[in-house]
Amino acid sequence: MIWVASFGLWIFIAFASALSMSEFQRSLGRSTTFRAELTLPLIQSLIFAFLTPFVFNFAIRHPVQRENWVRRSWLHLAASMAFAATHVLIRGSVYPVWDPDVRGYAWALRDPQSHALRIKWALFERLFLYNAVDDIYSVYLPIAVIAFAIGYYQRFRERELRATQLEGQLAKAHLQALKSQLQPHFLFNTMHSISALMHTDVAAADKMMTLLCDLLRMSLEKTGVQVTTLNCELEFLDSYLAIEKVRFRDRLRVVTNVSSDTLGAHVPHLILQPLVENAVRHGVAKRSTEGEVCIAVSHDDHHLYLRVKDDGPGLNEHPPKRGLGLEATRERLQTLYGDNQSIEIRNTSEGGVEVCVRIPFSS
Repeated sequence: MIWVASFGLWIFIAFASALSMSEFQRSLGRSTTFRAELTLPLIQSLIFAFLTPFVFNFAIRHPVQRENWVRRSWLHLAASMAFAATHVLIRGSVYPVWDPDVRGYAWALRDPQSHALRIKWALFERLFLYNAVDDIYSVYLPIAVIAFAIGYYQRFRERELRATQLEGQLAKAHLQALKSQLQPHFLFNTMHSISALMHTDVAAADKMMTLLCDLLRMSLEKTGVQVTTLNCELEFLDSYLAIEKVRFRDRLRVVTNVSSDTLGAHVPHLILQPLVENAVRHGVAKRSTEGEVCIAVSHDDHHLYLRVKDDGPGLNEHPPKRGLGLEATRERLQTLYGDNQSIEIRNTSEGGVEVCVRIPFSS
């Protein structure tokens, strides 16, 4: 791409220069042709087109930065002199040079009569002195500046990409840590319930242990998964509720009201289980009679709403105390969705507590 861009740009400059000079000569009433005015600019441009990729690559490899600007400035000064010398050598080798001694153009490398090799260093010296400043400031320096700008932009994009990747890795690690907090949380609570049942109902404790093994197997299959479908999340929740129903028997009633068009929606894995666990522990477990946990899922054009409600004694604290499950859930939602999410905990007018989670709706 650099070679194509170099030759394309320099050939365009040659034609533009020839057109300008031919029109200028005509404006002075001098006889000229476009072809005559094109020859020298085209030769110059082709030489520059050939040298430009080398200058560009050199500038990319040796950028001028704050900590090395003195050393690199001298380096580029030397390189620019070498560039001018190379241009002069090629230019003097392929096209005649104005020789004031003969008041006309002369070849710097060969005798025009015998065509034998003859180096006239005086012509190369004059050509170098005539072109050096323009070569350095009008050709080398602009190419180097463009290369510096592109190099700086590339390094900026690379740093930005690395920063984005690092942020993503940190966010993923943070989410995994929060999820890892939730899994032992319900595991310890369930093991505590099994331990209590061992003294009163061994068969129920054994059934809970079997159901817990199934639940852990499902959890291991989702290791590393942060987002799943609502349908998969409800299946996981059903396994958890099967354990709680063994513990509470007829005292626990679960009512679900899930819109069918939300089953494919994307939700964080383990989003409902800690909410339902809190409803069971602080709602149903506080009642001496049957308790109810309602799970409702709905959506609008932009958001998915997850609601978990119990009919327990309600909240006595304002603001409500946040347990480990709710706090980890809140942090996960913030990490996954930023400000485009919310989680509200409030007493209901009928008694009990409702937790409402709002997240973006996508499927």
